[in-house]
Amino acid sequence: MRASFFIILCPLLLTLAVHAEPSPPSEPHPGEKPGTAAAAKPPGKDGPGDEKKKDTPPHPNAVTKHSLTLNGQKLDYTATAGTLPLKDKEGKTTAHIFYIAYTKDGVTDLTKRPLTFSFNGGPGSSSVWMHLGLLGPRRVKLKDDGTALPPPYELVDNEYSLLDETDLVFIDPVGTGYSRATKLDEAKKFYGLKEDTRSIGEFIRLYATKNTRWASPKFIIGESYGTTRAAALSGELLKEHHMNLNGIMLVSTVLNFQTIWGGQGNDLPNVLYLPSFTAAAWYHKKLAPDLQKLPLEQVLKQAETFASGDYNQALLLGTSLEKKKYEAVVKQMARLTGLSEAYLDRANLRPGLHRFNVELLRDRDQQIGRFDARYTGFVQDRLTDGTEGDPSADAVFSVFGGNFNQYIRTELKYEEDEPYEILAGVGPWNWGAENQFANVESTLAGSITANPYLKVHVSCGYYDFATPYFASRYTFSHLDVNPALQKNITLDYYTAGHMMYLNLPDLQKQKADLARFIKSASGQ
Repeated sequence: MRASFFIILCPLLLTLAVHAEPSPPSEPHPGEKPGTAAAAKPPGKDGPGDEKKKDTPPHPNAVTKHSLTLNGQKLDYTATAGTLPLKDKEGKTTAHIFYIAYTKDGVTDLTKRPLTFSFNGGPGSSSVWMHLGLLGPRRVKLKDDGTALPPPYELVDNEYSLLDETDLVFIDPVGTGYSRATKLDEAKKFYGLKEDTRSIGEFIRLYATKNTRWASPKFIIGESYGTTRAAALSGELLKEHHMNLNGIMLVSTVLNFQTIWGGQGNDLPNVLYLPSFTAAAWYHKKLAPDLQKLPLEQVLKQAETFASGDYNQALLLGTSLEKKKYEAVVKQMARLTGLSEAYLDRANLRPGLHRFNVELLRDRDQQIGRFDARYTGFVQDRLTDGTEGDPSADAVFSVFGGNFNQYIRTELKYEEDEPYEILAGVGPWNWGAENQFANVESTLAGSITANPYLKVHVSCGYYDFATPYFASRYTFSHLDVNPALQKNITLDYYTAGHMMYLNLPDLQKQKADLARFIKSASGQ
């Protein structure tokens, strides 16, 4: 799959030490290391040092009527684009949160109608990706494999929208989309794991209160860093607002950042990334013929066994590993990654993501995508030892951005001249994890324990190099809940990357998987 286009998401260009690739300030992504966006300016303004106050009154909400055909049935719905003000304990407005809500018309009993709150990641991403890619009534028009068409771009009706199953509310955290702090110098009060969780929790409380939806079955869905936010929110809503959720849907998950941020003394990401390397090598036909002819899932089983066994042991033992065993590991690793034995030996068994992504197709002068390893793009420096960018990120940024800016004015009738910040600088981000990795596993485990009716659905992309599928599996196989509650967790896998729904077959499958999950978790 060629790319002069693609995906975002949510996304994060995590800066990994083991997989160390710096994130451009203009593209903050889920998993971005603390401080990488520190120099970024607040969206559309003069910068962190500007003390000028901004207390703009909320833009009038825009309410429009629409219809969509889903499963052969006409569905009439109302779209509301607007803001909700967040206030401090003294009643002063501290921020305006922008949202877009879609509610099915003609519903007489809202206690039976599920309500889902959606957000993407970053931190610093707006909600546009799942909005116009997976869940909403309109979606970006792409080729069936998820690659972009030539501009100008267009939207089409989303025949796989979840609007037939649930009302939808898309939330832009402060600093993203049209959401702004009222005072620029206080925006930093929203830039942190706890701070962000608190503000989104308050938004959900306000929305449910103002729209009398406390009695509705309630769900949240997050992607990438949005999965971190979702897990943290499960505790915030439970403890601060006494709001129990029916279900949480996690798309491209990172709850424990030790699983994706490598570095000196942390080899765990090396182990958890290896099966994804195998997936990419299989897709680009870089494996031995006997492996290449097997279905992907069978090849991945071999990679998973090797990664968690001999490879993990080799990394653990380091220089104390016997030479013959080391050579055997190098040989098997080469077989499963498509890289040469000599290269892996020089890399000390740790090629790293930024090196693997350019080394795999060096003979073609191409690098592969990080958000989706199916995508490729040419490198400018044919001798580069690391990636120059992300072809999968380049692929659809403009597709989503251009479509949203047209859609919000022409179809939703929300006329705002401020820039809609699709990916914004919201740093430095307060991870609240001094001398350790940010980790919200225990929060989610505690929420499931306190509310044993809470169900969790996890969507994993085999070609996702931002939040690899094996890391998600590791996370949930180590979740500290009673064995009787493990049945509350469902993992589904897809044959694309971070935004698996851009691939039409995966969009179809994901719609079916999530619809089934919502029905089950809401008692339907």
